[in-house]
Amino acid sequence: MYHSVTTQSTESKGLTIDVKILEEQLLYLKSEGYTTLHFKDLQSFKSAKDFPKKAVIITFDDVYVNQLELAYPLFIKHNLKACFYIPFKYVNGVNTWDAGISPIMSVPQLQSLDADIIELGLHSFAHQRYDQLSIDAIQNDFDLCKDFIVENKLNVNNTLAYPYGKYPKSGAEQHAFFKCLKDNQIIYGLRIGNRVNAFPLKNHYEIQRLDIKGDDSMKVFQRKLKKGKSWF
Repeated sequence: MYHSVTTQSTESKGLTIDVKILEEQLLYLKSEGYTTLHFKDLQSFKSAKDFPKKAVIITFDDVYVNQLELAYPLFIKHNLKACFYIPFKYVNGVNTWDAGISPIMSVPQLQSLDADIIELGLHSFAHQRYDQLSIDAIQNDFDLCKDFIVENKLNVNNTLAYPYGKYPKSGAEQHAFFKCLKDNQIIYGLRIGNRVNAFPLKNHYEIQRLDIKGDDSMKVFQRKLKKGKSWF
């Protein structure tokens, strides 16, 4: 799981990664024989026997313009796949949900992405925490997402990255949330969790992601990739 990309090594920390470090990580994946996948690819594997021995799904939240300018060319260059998750309210704006000023891609920029390289997905409409919203509010958020996708003719896969990785974790609230996802034809829901997922996936709405930080060393990246949270 990645967010912002930079050319300034001094800014490479937390949710922002230096493009040179990102490329080193991508080259490591290639050298180690990893297959990069889109979520839509998972439906083509009938069993674990058919699944690649080494597989990874690379995700970027928030569709910053810097992802288009810096990350996207790397995926073209190295013939790798990635998934970008859109907070639709902020398209062609900035990340004001974090009181930020980082530009978000426009509709034409999103449309320009090669679908064989980049799979688009949902990151909610308004970038709010699902664990703090009512089911009615979540449904309204989905309705706004759908309207935006249709109006702007975007090719968006039914995969949802939860903003901040937050969603109801238990009880009736979680049951209602998962039912809402199913009713809205969401196939996969992504949390954080920092654990490695096994295929076939046990719960399509609690897929865990590895939080890659801009100041992670290559050794830390390698350990996260292989062992997830268990090595901490």
